[in-house]
Amino acid sequence: MASVPYPYRALAARILVLCCAFWAFSFPVMKALQLLAKERVPDGSSIFASAVCMMWRFGISTLVVGIILGRGVTQITRLEWMQGLIVGGFGSLGLLLQLDGLAYTQGSTSAFLTQGYCVLIPIWLAIKRRRLPSSAVWVSCTLAVVGAAVLVRLSWNDLRLGRGEWETLLSSVFFAAQIFWVEDPRFAGNHTLRWSGVMFGVMGISSVPLAFLTAPRAGDIVRLFGTTSALGLIAILIFGCTLVSFLLMNRWQRELPATEAGLLYCTEPVFTSLVCLVFPGWIARMTGLPYPNEVLSWNLVAGGGLILAANVWLQLKGAEASNPAAGSS
Repeated sequence: MASVPYPYRALAARILVLCCAFWAFSFPVMKALQLLAKERVPDGSSIFASAVCMMWRFGISTLVVGIILGRGVTQITRLEWMQGLIVGGFGSLGLLLQLDGLAYTQGSTSAFLTQGYCVLIPIWLAIKRRRLPSSAVWVSCTLAVVGAAVLVRLSWNDLRLGRGEWETLLSSVFFAAQIFWVEDPRFAGNHTLRWSGVMFGVMGISSVPLAFLTAPRAGDIVRLFGTTSALGLIAILIFGCTLVSFLLMNRWQRELPATEAGLLYCTEPVFTSLVCLVFPGWIARMTGLPYPNEVLSWNLVAGGGLILAANVWLQLKGAEASNPAAGSS
């Protein structure tokens, strides 16, 4: 991919970090929806609740995009269909594998292994280009991996490669593929809103079979989130964590190399940790759920600092490469 001029490159990086900040709210919202689902359908599994949440989240997002496009829906091109189907397919597979893997491994292990795409991307590019990544990429990836391990309080004793770990690693492969296909140069002329609508549709439809297969009763799919509190949380999930964040990502990620985008996405768990310091308490007041705020820990400071250092380091090196004047003072 051609080098993007600085500071246009820096703008794209900031927007992707903003996307991660929006996505961070999805974790406490999903947690709260799981708690509400347990009250509404006590015999329903966590996988059922997550599948229904995905169905409504991406299904309604597809509907909103369709309303915005209006007659533009009929103008979706072959390449836009192709990109939406591929990116949505990889995203769905990644989410479903991550979801099932969580049932067989620790949450901290899942969070750590999911960030594996920041290492998989430069490895794949090295194989494809038959050239080793730069020292800046290796340093940044190392800092990000160590930072993620510290952030999620990973216990190395938990790193046994059982079903949950293998599924989570495979989900990371699909997330890496998703990153590559978003920035594929063949799709540079695609209309972001149109192909994103296709992507949302694929991710919504793919969760329908899982929702029905795991539902105790068919009516539970509607009953599960049939409260004012649940609808408010789903609205946050749809408009902030899906429409705003994914549309920005789909537009701006292509302005950056895949390796850099992957490392920027590693800031998501940092934002999640920060959001969980205050947002669960707000949810608890709104819903009456027993959902306390988390507390500030050295893991957040140290792990977040390492991930931040990884991105700052790569940004500085990228700025030097794309802006020769940056190193001439």
